[in-house]
Amino acid sequence: MQQTKVAEAFLQLVQIMDELREKCPWDRKQTIQTLRTLTIEETYELADAITESDWKGIKEEIGDILLHIVFYAKIGAEQNQFTLEQAIQGVCDKLVSRHPHIYSDVMVNTEEDVSTNWEKLKLQEGKRSVLGGVPNALPAVVKAIRLQEKAKQVGFEWDNREQVWEKVEEEIREMKEAILTHDPQKIEDEFGDVLFSFINYARFLQIDAENALEKTNKKFIDRFSKMEQLAFGEGKPLSEMTLGEMDAIWNSIKKQNSGS
Repeated sequence: MQQTKVAEAFLQLVQIMDELREKCPWDRKQTIQTLRTLTIEETYELADAITESDWKGIKEEIGDILLHIVFYAKIGAEQNQFTLEQAIQGVCDKLVSRHPHIYSDVMVNTEEDVSTNWEKLKLQEGKRSVLGGVPNALPAVVKAIRLQEKAKQVGFEWDNREQVWEKVEEEIREMKEAILTHDPQKIEDEFGDVLFSFINYARFLQIDAENALEKTNKKFIDRFSKMEQLAFGEGKPLSEMTLGEMDAIWNSIKKQNSGS
């Protein structure tokens, strides 16, 4: 019964998309290029809702993204490139072929076994590199996480987090040495290595580095905004305060927020 309702709702969305594409001037004008930026925006809005554990927002944003998927399929059909049915069938076939432990007689014991087998199957399908599936356009932190996760699937991985922390310390030492050279390019290279190694360490701590940084961004925005409000209440804008005065307000706000 539930599957029938889902199918009915999906078909209604497809029908609405057909109608909008035919009758609405804005929808009629869109191309895959004009939709691209909007899709990226919707994806970030979903990511933001996930960070906040905002289930109402997640529900809304996955609906918006589903609309975009149907929109791309509609344009693809108009251009005689592919149909929505072909896109759906393609991902169904892929899921079945990459889960032989479910749909065949392959045995796996852990989540790691599944991931490793997934990468092997992708290479058998013609992928030239384990890293080939990581999009170039990903934000740098997310890309670093995915690259490290991909490399892990073929055994290119540290044994424990203590080894990773040693690597972090090594990269920090190399960055300090680069700073002494006053060579901007070398400093940038070493700083990038430090960030990459910290992201790797976050994986070993089972922390999502991107999400952790975003939470810190939000915390900074919240505290800074409160600092502006307190300064305004004292009749003195931040631009007229000393760093020491601002730091005192900042620390008082931290104490109000459980001293974090």
